[in-house]
Amino acid sequence: MTIRDQLSAELKDALKTSDRNRKDVIRAIETEVSRAKAEPGFEGDINDELYRNVIASYVKKMAKARHEYLEMGDRGEEMAAKLAYETEYLARWLPQTMDEAGTKDLVNRAIIELSAEGPKQAGRVVGHIMKDHQGEVDGSLVNRLVREALGA
Repeated sequence: MTIRDQLSAELKDALKTSDRNRKDVIRAIETEVSRAKAEPGFEGDINDELYRNVIASYVKKMAKARHEYLEMGDRGEEMAAKLAYETEYLARWLPQTMDEAGTKDLVNRAIIELSAEGPKQAGRVVGHIMKDHQGEVDGSLVNRLVREALGA
């Protein structure tokens, strides 16, 4: 069953059970998919790859927004909880990324492999890791760990 079919079935169930949070997040993803296919230069099918890319982008945006709502304290608590639900709900369609310990090991090996020293080498190390491990690691985590390791 494709992601599109799964989301369609989930939406029907959410409507039947009056699950507003689930309904909202599914509709948001469908809107983002529609925007993606309307972009100039879009070619291809509406397939699982497109859905995964859209979901990954959406989750990244919502995680950032959630962080901003959490910084607002009590005023942002309700929206932060809603965004936490959305990112958790959509996680099942995202590829699993390496945990922090595994990523840290990968960063240390790349620094040794590239003989990188100092903060000016951070971009080179991050680029090397992301090129070889795209989709396997969280880019923001890699960036943070590289900068910590190189003193940036």
